[in-house]
Amino acid sequence: MTPPQVFQDIAENLSFLDDWEDRLNYLIELGQALPSMSEAEKTDENRVKGCVSNVWLVSSVDRSGAVPVLQFRGQSDAIITKGLVAVLIALYSGRPAPEIAETDAIEWFKTVGLSEHLGMQRSNGLVAMVNRIRTEARALS
Repeated sequence: MTPPQVFQDIAENLSFLDDWEDRLNYLIELGQALPSMSEAEKTDENRVKGCVSNVWLVSSVDRSGAVPVLQFRGQSDAIITKGLVAVLIALYSGRPAPEIAETDAIEWFKTVGLSEHLGMQRSNGLVAMVNRIRTEARALS
């Protein structure tokens, strides 16, 4: 499946960045551009289990079409993780639930060169975020 244009734009921008420090700075910029979440949304229910840093994901479902479409918003208290959240939102938000359920973000992260320098804790957190998003999508498929 073809990723959304916003994710393709991120992948293209990453392709111009040769070293990890530049990619890391770009991730931080993406995270800083995320809309803030209210404190009321930063609940235990919205918190992603399995992340060392605090990560919150909120989803909404549009059922007006033939299949449900999910929108995601997210936030983290860690600047690099916040950038990872931004990339996941770019990949998954606004897509039909069956497509989300079938899209493996970990493979896309490898393709765009983001996973190779993540430490074990961030990699585990990324997997936890992906699993949470795909589980929500599967429940609607």
